[in-house]
Amino acid sequence: MRQHKQYKNTVSSRIINIAQAAVAIGIASILIAMACSKGLQNEIRNKTSVFNGHILVTLFENNESQVSLIPFEDSAETRSQLVSHQDFDRMHAIALKAGMFKTNDNFEGILLKGVGSDFQWSSLESFLTEGSFPDYEFGLSNEILISEIVANRLNLKVGESVDAYFQNELNSALPKRRKFKITGLFFSGFPYIDENLIYADLRQVQRLNQWEENQIGGYEVFITSFQKVAQITNQIYKKLPSDLNSIAISDRFSSIYQWISLFDFNVLIILVVMLLVGVINMATALLVLILERSRMVGLLKALGAPHPMIQKIFLYNGIAIMSKGLLFGNLIGFLFYFSQQQWGWISLDPSTYFVSKAPVALSWFEALSINLFFLILATLLLWIPSKIVLKISPSRVLRFR
Repeated sequence: MRQHKQYKNTVSSRIINIAQAAVAIGIASILIAMACSKGLQNEIRNKTSVFNGHILVTLFENNESQVSLIPFEDSAETRSQLVSHQDFDRMHAIALKAGMFKTNDNFEGILLKGVGSDFQWSSLESFLTEGSFPDYEFGLSNEILISEIVANRLNLKVGESVDAYFQNELNSALPKRRKFKITGLFFSGFPYIDENLIYADLRQVQRLNQWEENQIGGYEVFITSFQKVAQITNQIYKKLPSDLNSIAISDRFSSIYQWISLFDFNVLIILVVMLLVGVINMATALLVLILERSRMVGLLKALGAPHPMIQKIFLYNGIAIMSKGLLFGNLIGFLFYFSQQQWGWISLDPSTYFVSKAPVALSWFEALSINLFFLILATLLLWIPSKIVLKISPSRVLRFR
């Protein structure tokens, strides 16, 4: 018992505790950074895709415009080319028209997005905050879905009607007026969506633009794997008629996707810094441990133990110390992950990060890979300070009792 207490009061024990704490903080920081980075990336990708599709198919003349300037025919042949792709999930026709909502006290610019009966409203279920989705199954409908921000700015409620004005094709003529009924409100967290996007019946946009019944502004195509968006966009383009173009969501919102791609670089910086901190602290602990056990090293050498065997003894001790630190670090990291996923106690500014609460996403495979990478690389780097055993001379350390 006395010897055990003496061991706990040695210098190496305190250094080992510091090294374990450094490893725990390091791996916890890496897991938290990766979970937040992946979560935010996934959330932004999902939101932009839900409201815009993974791939937009439209005329070349409409590429640089937010509205549908020139229509094209909604043909069964074009649809069959898109549906036939093995990674195809779903698609729907759209048409976009700029306009203005006006009430007695205020007015607001809007972007009317016409969708048909084939639109999957269930994809917006998590964004619906009040009311219900419009129904475009039977005949021309005046029902619309608007954002909370537009509703608050114009003091509109679910069930109320609002006047909308659109530019006439003849510039000298009076603007076209339509009255729409609000059936529901949504909130996405994206300012460019919430500040002007309105969902309406596709036939309303067709009438406003004086298009034929089979004329549309584009197709929004959804695929099963986001990682294949660029590849599938190119494949679709080769099959399309010469006047149509396919645009990936990452190209349409390049600034947003370039921004979130920087998250991976930030995580890499955190990984390198935390790995260095952990390795430096573990190297210090290992050196102190070797120096404290110099008589033992000398005795093992005197008995004929080879240097690699002695190095492995200390390396195994280092791995055991590091594993304990990794265990506590993982507990901290996963405690943060599950608590944030369950309660969302960390809030973010939606105008900056496009989400109100910090999302987290981390797979068991990713967590295991990080731990193995940390453990293997740190073990290899610890082999260097363990070479100090080569310089310990048995004749010197065993000279005095």
